Amino acid sequence: MNVVFMMLSAILVWLMVPGIAVFYSGFVPKRDVTRILFDSFLMFGVAGLLWIAIGFPISFEGNNFGFIGNFKHLFLSGIDLSSTYGTTGLPTSVYFLFQMMFAILTPALFLGAIASRVRIRFLVMFVILWSVLIYYPLAHIVWSSTGFLAQMGVLDFAGGTVIHINAGITALILAITLRQPYKYTHEQVKGNPLWILMGTVLLWIGWYGFNAGSALAINNQAINAFVTTTISACTGLVTWMFLEMHFKNKTTLSGICTGSICGLVGITPGTGYVTIFGSFIIGIISAIGSFYFMNYLKYKLNLNDYLDIFGCHGVSGIIGSICVGLFATKSVDKSVINNGLFYGGGLKQLGLQLFGVIFTIIFVSIVGVVIVTVLKKVLSNDISIEPDELNMI
Repeated sequence: MNVVFMMLSAILVWLMVPGIAVFYSGFVPKRDVTRILFDSFLMFGVAGLLWIAIGFPISFEGNNFGFIGNFKHLFLSGIDLSSTYGTTGLPTSVYFLFQMMFAILTPALFLGAIASRVRIRFLVMFVILWSVLIYYPLAHIVWSSTGFLAQMGVLDFAGGTVIHINAGITALILAITLRQPYKYTHEQVKGNPLWILMGTVLLWIGWYGFNAGSALAINNQAINAFVTTTISACTGLVTWMFLEMHFKNKTTLSGICTGSICGLVGITPGTGYVTIFGSFIIGIISAIGSFYFMNYLKYKLNLNDYLDIFGCHGVSGIIGSICVGLFATKSVDKSVINNGLFYGGGLKQLGLQLFGVIFTIIFVSIVGVVIVTVLKKVLSNDISIEPDELNMI
């Protein structure tokens, strides 16, 4: 039953890639829709093959000082896919495929930041370098049993740091380095509300595989993840609605869909560790934090993150990761070593979560800037120099 559950979870995570493509396409002009759909679907080939070639062993095989795995099993040579993987109780092939979907999804999250700005060659080279130099090491550091953050006790149940903060910071770097500063003109590009809604539905459904599947078995932790995921998404949706009504005197479909996604992002790092009440509060805080950034702070900083990838995934990912240090409790998961602050655990887990967030931001920022700087020099002809027509969004 656990194998069937994990295979279903992998399919649900797979569904999130077209989900994010449809969601983003609902916000952009028609000229960029095909490119976003193309870029997202391309990741099944580029990121998928790269994971098979070198990604899995770098992320989860061996140990080099707690920072990265090894390069001894290229194209899975020497890995017995029918054997049980570690302490998961799952066949290595099943665990490999489940983690493969995460490696495909994460670059799809940030590609919207450079829609229509770079040619395919630049995009493919960036994803390859980003995967090898950022995603695989970070997955090892946080999720591998020998990773140094994992050994320290930093908790990330389903990807607050590895996926959402990572994708958010990467999108921010791409927006700053490859897009013109934001210029607000009070104009609005006409999007497609049906695409936004359908993308949100696909993502929400896929998130159950994303979060509940990270329990790696049909158990109480998976059930808790399923419930807390639902509650946080609903709370984020309603919170966003009230924020729009209070500050804008209206509420929008795109707004409540964004609020639900922020709730889903916020609960991801702690979904298997926190109570129902904790997920309720996390949904509220995540929506408030992302709403403030996306509607006010972004404009003050002139950031052209026009699809609000950092505002949603980065900000809510940071909030959710820190909140694990507030709401994690052994009553939900006995593997939690330190209770969160609000459950009598003091500041230890909160401090660990803060360290994990800061490390992730610094690591992704430094390596990401280096990758973009090198590619801008080597592939300068693959970057669009046309006027940035999307500043109006």
